[in-house]
Amino acid sequence: MYRVLAFPLFLIAAVGPAAAQPARAPVQQTLLHEQMDFDGYANLVREVRPYRLARLIDWTAFAAAAREPDVLILDARSERQFAGGHIEGAVNVPLTEFSVELLAEVIGPNRDRPILIYCNNNFREDRPPVALKSGRLALNLSTFTHLYGYGYRNIRELNDVVTMDDPRIRWVTATRD
Repeated sequence: MYRVLAFPLFLIAAVGPAAAQPARAPVQQTLLHEQMDFDGYANLVREVRPYRLARLIDWTAFAAAAREPDVLILDARSERQFAGGHIEGAVNVPLTEFSVELLAEVIGPNRDRPILIYCNNNFREDRPPVALKSGRLALNLSTFTHLYGYGYRNIRELNDVVTMDDPRIRWVTATRD
């Protein structure tokens, strides 16, 4: 009986920590469900990247574009964050509420309508209503990707980091609306 127990103990000791590691799940090669297409999203992000890079603008260009006729400044933050403060003239459509119907209702039938976007990470303060997010999770990245994915191409994105206290920003809060 001692020999039978000794061998498995020896085998466990020889294998060591590797035996304690959980088995990795096999990589899923097929689409789980067409309504949750991660590979399609990853491909969309790769497609959007060079287009987005060509559509980044500084504050001066953003402010000038905001004065152009029919331009929409889109704020995709939550309703609470938007009420806490936003760029004057911005319209709020939280990213979590994006859909074909809602975007068409807010933006209108013209998919070429000029759209300006910004997010929390465009501001230095890191305090409500613009608490910073991880750079690779900045809301403007998802907003740009989603708008592009829904067929909007005339998107320009603020590429500067500014302060809410800059008088050029025309920052509006719910108490001043």
